[in-house]
Amino acid sequence: MNYEKIKNDLISEVRLTKNQAEVFLLVTLKGQMSANEISKSLDISIDDALETSQKLVELGGFIDMPETEFEAMHPRFTAVNMYRRMCERENIDFKKI
Repeated sequence: MNYEKIKNDLISEVRLTKNQAEVFLLVTLKGQMSANEISKSLDISIDDALETSQKLVELGGFIDMPETEFEAMHPRFTAVNMYRRMCERENIDFKKI
């Protein structure tokens, strides 16, 4: 698995920010994590980890869970879900990827 290629694809194709892509990949690879754990793993502030993770819930990348816990859905389902939501935001016709 080429981490950098996947991260760059998330940024260019799904239009995630660099932080969103890194948080998404971290939680996808490690499993359920708290904002505090994300913060420590990526050396970002807890506020940035929390804000980024909450945005990923809105974007369809993470399961909506209580408080400050975050978990990604199955990567294949999540990729299609985030792409579909990006198409809705950008007013682009959704085409299966």
